[in-house]
Amino acid sequence: MNQPLAYIHPEAKMAENVVVEPFVTISKNVTIGEGTWIGPNVTIMEGARIGKNCRIFPGAVIGAIPQDLKYEGEDSEVIVGDNVTVRECVTINRGTKYSFKTVVGNNCLLMAYTHIAHDCIVGENCILANNVNLAGHITIGDYAILGGLTAVHQFVKVGRHAFISGGSLVRKDVPCYVKAAREPLTYVGINSIGLRRRGFDAEKINHIQDIYRILFIRGYNTTHAMRIIETDVKATDERDEILSFVRESERGILKGFYQRNDGSTP
Repeated sequence: MNQPLAYIHPEAKMAENVVVEPFVTISKNVTIGEGTWIGPNVTIMEGARIGKNCRIFPGAVIGAIPQDLKYEGEDSEVIVGDNVTVRECVTINRGTKYSFKTVVGNNCLLMAYTHIAHDCIVGENCILANNVNLAGHITIGDYAILGGLTAVHQFVKVGRHAFISGGSLVRKDVPCYVKAAREPLTYVGINSIGLRRRGFDAEKINHIQDIYRILFIRGYNTTHAMRIIETDVKATDERDEILSFVRESERGILKGFYQRNDGSTP
């Protein structure tokens, strides 16, 4: 629906049933899928590819150039999937020549003031709560949840189904299925509530928990723990996913659960 108080570049490609509210700016080289609602005062810049049935709330800016001094004007994109909710004042920057794209998967909720920097990949069904800040080149796995005011260092990876407590500083990779909290960021258990909600049965949840007890609680170094998991734990998709994540971590994984000398937890 054309809105006379909005600016829509004639080269922008929009499905017929896109709703555009007043004072929106949509640049050239933009595509927007059917059923999407663009709220007042939204700015959608060159290179934005927005899917179907999205809701984009006032003040959001999608497709601005990267906040990266190495950016040299190369053509790049922001790709937003279907059924994504982008709340007030969210910013999603385009990619650089590193990957030429920033991606947000289907069915994500990006709460107010979230920032997603250049070359990030956010998986499907993720929730980024208010004021989450992602630096460049971050990968967030499917179904991950990041609590409000969480700040994530560049090149960090967060695994599928992970839950990170609000106010966290994420400097290391966070493996799949875990809960992470405290400062410095520490393993505090597995995301059992989230896993149950997504259909994991008790046997599978206990299996994942057994793996992380070896990795994080029994006091082994990571190399030794990985050997034990490989040799002593039944091979499953979940076990292999955890092993692959840890092996492929370039920044190293977060700290394990630990106790002070007096036996209390930090």
